[in-house]
Amino acid sequence: MIRVLIADDQALVRAGVRMLLQAAGGMEVVGEADDGAEAVRQAMRHRPDVILMDLRMPRVDGLEAARRILKADPAARIVVLTTFAEDSNVYAALRAGALGFLVKDDEPERMVDAVRRAAVGEPLLAPSVLRRVMERALAAEDVRSEAAPPAHLTDRELDVLTLLGSGLSNNEIAESLHVGVTTVKTHVGAVMEKLGLRNRIQAAVVAHRMGLVDAEFRPITRPSP
Repeated sequence: MIRVLIADDQALVRAGVRMLLQAAGGMEVVGEADDGAEAVRQAMRHRPDVILMDLRMPRVDGLEAARRILKADPAARIVVLTTFAEDSNVYAALRAGALGFLVKDDEPERMVDAVRRAAVGEPLLAPSVLRRVMERALAAEDVRSEAAPPAHLTDRELDVLTLLGSGLSNNEIAESLHVGVTTVKTHVGAVMEKLGLRNRIQAAVVAHRMGLVDAEFRPITRPSP
């Protein structure tokens, strides 16, 4: 059973999401919050598997609530809810460690799928959206200075990090490296753990910092040792 916390200042939205998740089966809404401060309290109290977090809430907004929750519990899995995909706070939340985001007028099935994927730590961004997010993240910070790749990453893990920096999905990485998707997921998990990253946005920024991809998100061939 996936335990979910819903944080949104609109009671009708919370009720609709709750009914949707309960009807889908395998999910339980363990808490609701109508502002960011209450979301933090509920998250600390219930330790849900997934938190659906509206960004636009009174008093403490969703971005600040996400930051507080992730600071207290780095393992928290937060999915941002927003009305506009271009909301600048979406990118800030992703950089802070949220797993991904949903636009509120997405198809209901997408929210159900997102919760299930978030519960197992899978990304919630289409590659096309990921590239736009990376562009915003890179424009917001000075990440162009090259750094040597960490010695504790294997060659295959560096390959995977490079392709993450190019915005490829797990299926696309598997096809590029001629390996199975399960193998790719294993390597992605290892990269995230070794570098202390929470999502593909952070991985992409690191790939840019290391000079693994160029300004057009194309892999840069590494010199042979």
